[in-house]
Amino acid sequence: MTQNNKLFSAAVIGAISLTLSGMTQAQEATADKRVALSNNYAGNSWRQVMLQSFEETAEQATNDGVIDAADAYTTSENQATEQAAQIQNLILQGYDAIIIDAASPTALNGAVQEACDAGVTVVSFDGIVTAPCAWRIAVDFEAMGHQQVDYLASRLPDGGNLLEIRGLAGTSVDEQIHAGIQRGVETHDAFRISGSVHGDWAQEVAQKGVAGLLPSLPEIAGVVTQGGDGYGTAQAFDAAGRDMPIIVLGNRQDELQWWQEQHAKDGYETLSMSIAPGVASLAFWVTQQILAGEEVPKDLTVPFLKVTQDTLESVLEETPRGSVANTVYTLDDAQSVIASADNG
Repeated sequence: MTQNNKLFSAAVIGAISLTLSGMTQAQEATADKRVALSNNYAGNSWRQVMLQSFEETAEQATNDGVIDAADAYTTSENQATEQAAQIQNLILQGYDAIIIDAASPTALNGAVQEACDAGVTVVSFDGIVTAPCAWRIAVDFEAMGHQQVDYLASRLPDGGNLLEIRGLAGTSVDEQIHAGIQRGVETHDAFRISGSVHGDWAQEVAQKGVAGLLPSLPEIAGVVTQGGDGYGTAQAFDAAGRDMPIIVLGNRQDELQWWQEQHAKDGYETLSMSIAPGVASLAFWVTQQILAGEEVPKDLTVPFLKVTQDTLESVLEETPRGSVANTVYTLDDAQSVIASADNG
C-alpha cells in the first residue's frame, strides 16, 4: 500500500470512528443484523474506491458491534442475469438487507421483489432499481448531463460540435446522463452531437473508442462525458494530433492531474463532476437506519461532487494516485440526508 493510500484509509477510518462514538440505542438495535452488498461491476477506479469505501465502513461498523456482518460481492461485467442469481443466493444465505449497485433499473426487479417478500430490506444506490419495495439513493444524473452542456455554453457561446462519451450500455446511470445531455443540447441549440462512443467509464476503453471514431469527425469543440473516460479521451485527441477540445472530466486522479498539467502549460480550463464513490458508505448507513426501525423515504438524493479550476489543486492533493476524488459519508450524514428528504 502506498503512503497516499495509507493516509486515505486512515482518514476514512477516522471519520467512521467519530460517527460510531455517537451511536445511540437505536443503532445498537442492529447488532445482530447481516448486510450484503451486491455490486454489478468493478472494472474502473471509481468502482474500486466505491468498494473500498463500503468495505472500510462495514468493517469498522462490524468491529464496533453496530452490525453482525457486512459482506461485499461483485458480479462479472455488468451481467443482470448473474446479479439476479446472486441476489437470490443472498436471500437463501439469510441476509437481513441487500445493498445493490444494479446492472439494470428493471432487470433485477423480480429478484428484488423476491427479497422483499422474504422480509429482506433492499437499498439500491448509484445504479438503482425501480421495484417499489426497494429504497433508492442517487444523484440527479440528468442534471449532471445537462450541467455539462450548460458549462460548455458558458465557455463556447458560439456553440460547436460535441463528442459524447457514454457509459455502460443498459445501465440507468448511462441512460440518465445521456438524457440530460440531450436536454442540454436542446436548450443550447448552437451545439450538436457529432459523434458518440461507449467508454464504459474506463479510460482505456474510452481512448480506444475515441481513437477509432476521430478520423470520421469534424472539428470538436467540446466533449461531454460520464466519468472515468476524460483522460483516455484526451490521450486519443493528442495521439491523433487534433486540437484539444474542452473535455468535461469525471473526478479521476489521472484526469485531474492531466488538467493541472495542461493548465500550467497553456491555461487549459474545464470542469469535473461525478457522484462520489463514497455513496456506498451512505448506502450502508441508510440501510442500518432502516434496519434500526427508522422511517426512511424510499427515494433519497445526494449532490454530485464538482471540481472547478478554483478547487482543483486542493482536491488533487487529497486524491491518492490512481484513485477518485471522494466523500466518505458518516451516520450523521445519512441522518441528515434522511431528514432533508422528510422535509421535501
